[in-house]
Amino acid sequence: MIAVVYSGSKTAFWKIARDGKTIAECTMPGINPCFNDQKAILQFLNKKATLINHAESIKKIYVFAAGASSVERRNELAETLGIFFKYSKITVKDDLYGAAISACYNNSGIVGILGSGANCAYFDGKSPEKNNFGLGFILGDEGSATYLGKILVKAFLQEKLPKDLQSEFEIKYNLDRPQILERVYKKPMAQQFFSSFFDFFLENRNHKYILDLIDKAFESYFNIYLLPTIKLHPGKEIHFVGLVAGTFQEQLRETAEKHGLKITSITKEPIYNLLNYYSN
Repeated sequence: MIAVVYSGSKTAFWKIARDGKTIAECTMPGINPCFNDQKAILQFLNKKATLINHAESIKKIYVFAAGASSVERRNELAETLGIFFKYSKITVKDDLYGAAISACYNNSGIVGILGSGANCAYFDGKSPEKNNFGLGFILGDEGSATYLGKILVKAFLQEKLPKDLQSEFEIKYNLDRPQILERVYKKPMAQQFFSSFFDFFLENRNHKYILDLIDKAFESYFNIYLLPTIKLHPGKEIHFVGLVAGTFQEQLRETAEKHGLKITSITKEPIYNLLNYYSN
């Protein structure tokens, strides 16, 4: 029995399989080792009956997590998971590696992540090329759910949203300026707070203002992440992975067309391809 885990900063997706067939699955808060310590991750695990019931039977666990980009962070996360899964061999890679395998399998290509966070890299079929993009939600993540939430909240606070959206935001979230600023600057998990507003984009996905925000966010992503990567690796297939890419793929493809580019594939939930890859 194996388990495959794909975790952004907001959500971790788990699938447990035997002989290539899924027998259990669940979601839990993200297990980014930069934001969650051992105690927090163990608390997440101990709240999941699905994981408790299968913990002793899982022999291999493949984990792909945001924040696991260094050897120290990967070892730290593997050690934490090993406390809960005492009989499992645990392999930890970062989410970019998981996205690359999900999109390309063993082939080369350029892989972009647009989920709760953002990243991009050339994948040679074995490992993603190192880059300087992974700056987190404060300095980077342009185009991601966190980034979209951040610009939405800022527009709300500055009363720059159209009147209908301003009113809808007030009613839906019941948050005033002091509450938002306290949540962002004084309480933990500011990234998850911002990404939680992605639902607002889903509910208003046909509103011109929202579409304009998404178009501008994608344009920023292309200029900061994708175009510099393509310049180093011209002619390679382009793949995207993540909730934002999958949800707004029409706008994403239109942005690519503006730059004379064609996207080969968009994978909303990479966990399925990862499970298939590691089950064979």
